[in-house]
Amino acid sequence: MAMERKLYWSIGILSVLIFVSSFFTPGKSSEKNDLPWQIEHPAPDTIRIFGLTLGSSTTHDAEQRFQEEAQSSLFKSPDGQLVAEMFFEQVTLAGLKSRIVISIAVPATELQAMYARGLRISGVGDSKKITPAPDDVIRLRTLPISSLTYMPSVRLEEEVFVKRFGQPSRRIKERKSGTIHWLYPQNGLDIALGGEEKPVLQYVPLKEFDKLLQPLLANGEVLN
Repeated sequence: MAMERKLYWSIGILSVLIFVSSFFTPGKSSEKNDLPWQIEHPAPDTIRIFGLTLGSSTTHDAEQRFQEEAQSSLFKSPDGQLVAEMFFEQVTLAGLKSRIVISIAVPATELQAMYARGLRISGVGDSKKITPAPDDVIRLRTLPISSLTYMPSVRLEEEVFVKRFGQPSRRIKERKSGTIHWLYPQNGLDIALGGEEKPVLQYVPLKEFDKLLQPLLANGEVLN
């Protein structure tokens, strides 16, 4: 057993080293677009990341891409805002395990109807988590992805992000949590860094970036 644990540990370290080295190696690419810095713009104002185009690719496309079935949930914030999300618990990209959450573009009236048909409600912090009805889960798989959040399983140094993404247009520090957001509006990207916490990378269409920015400005301090 000790030998097996040592082997698994060694494999884990190797995967991390391969992943990190891919950030620093000039010109290194992946045919499958497995790396978070491989951001494409197939048309003006569009973002394509991990082979998925925000605003047109669907959850079904993402499930085919990641070879995993997504878990669906609706969330209702304290102010009554509803969002639909599909969650991938374990996706392996470029040899590194990660979690991915995609938000789904659902018309407001349809989203409210899904909420009314929800099977179970539970508390998640100040928000409510709702399990959608089976038919609504099928429907969610056909609707476009509005944003994608990538959560790698390792902590990366700031220099890694500077190397691949360059300096952010601005940095905003959340007053409550201390999390610092590196913002790249030209790529629809927000990188959230929280000290010893693992990074969280959120991608949104360029035309939606202001919706991401305004809450940060309202609840944070601009560092540069």
